[in-house]
Amino acid sequence: MAAQASLAPLRQQARAAGRAFGAAIRTDLLSDADYTRLFSTEAEILVPEWEGKWDTLQPTEAGFDLAPLRAITGFAQAHQQRVRGHALVWHNAMPPWLVARLAEGASTARALLEAHFNHVLPATRATIRDWDVVNEPIANPPGADNPQAGANPLRESPWFRALGPDYIEIALRWARALDPTLRLTINDYGIEEATPDADIKRERLLALLRRLLDRGAPLDALGIQAHLQLRRPFDPDRFGRFLSAVRDMGLAILVTELDVREADTLPPDLAARDAAVADRVRAFTTTAMQAGCRTIITWGLTDKHSWLTQDADVARRDGVLTRGLPFDSELQRKPMWHALAAAMG
Repeated sequence: MAAQASLAPLRQQARAAGRAFGAAIRTDLLSDADYTRLFSTEAEILVPEWEGKWDTLQPTEAGFDLAPLRAITGFAQAHQQRVRGHALVWHNAMPPWLVARLAEGASTARALLEAHFNHVLPATRATIRDWDVVNEPIANPPGADNPQAGANPLRESPWFRALGPDYIEIALRWARALDPTLRLTINDYGIEEATPDADIKRERLLALLRRLLDRGAPLDALGIQAHLQLRRPFDPDRFGRFLSAVRDMGLAILVTELDVREADTLPPDLAARDAAVADRVRAFTTTAMQAGCRTIITWGLTDKHSWLTQDADVARRDGVLTRGLPFDSELQRKPMWHALAAAMG
């Protein structure tokens, strides 16, 4: 029986342990039968990779397009799955018209945010009960992959420039006013590994969370993206202390975008590479679970459609295709899949 359980899909193994497993999905691949079979079998939670972002939902100021997002919520309903919304306020995926209008000042920015929320949240209330309300609000300190100039601990995005640091609280309060039972999440990255820049980013994030909660802002959860990097060290104790601090605030913890960037120094042998990825995933996921995390979501399921193999900014510099998701390009389970199953089940 134990051997049979170990072969069950991740959604079943996680559910049996009182947890949940999910993955990011793309509308443009829903016509691929193998892709949809994989997602319907393995994932209990679906996250739209781009269909819930501003430039898709509201490409023009006067026009909304929720059809791509509805394709995902419809797929989820057909396969007894849930959908997380991603992401209402972000410094990327902003249509040019929005960036231009935000430059007009605070009153315009607030009106645009409220109008977007007023349309999107009621329209998705029946199908999405958890949104990344604000995505990536913390500035990257020196030493990070993409450091941000300036001394402000918050990212100086178009929203920050228009509304100041209160834009986060404004977004949370308006989301709560529109939907009192929606789970409101702040989502960020670069807080996982044991490096000086990650230490600083964790401190900045904790300070933001404390300030919001001290002001009575509605906030239910922290999403940790977990785009892990093997070239950066990981310390379970160091990361676990951060997670404990978040839990002590009364916030839920979700892992929202898990995948692994290989180090260029890894040997070419597939078995050794896959073992290194699995070891990091096992250590990270176990640490998160021990701290009370109940949800693990990967950024895709298969290397065949991973941004790690398609985006030059995150790909291996030696041209070798990264194997950073649970299934390979032939949709076969890898050691990372087994690491996830062991940690969650």
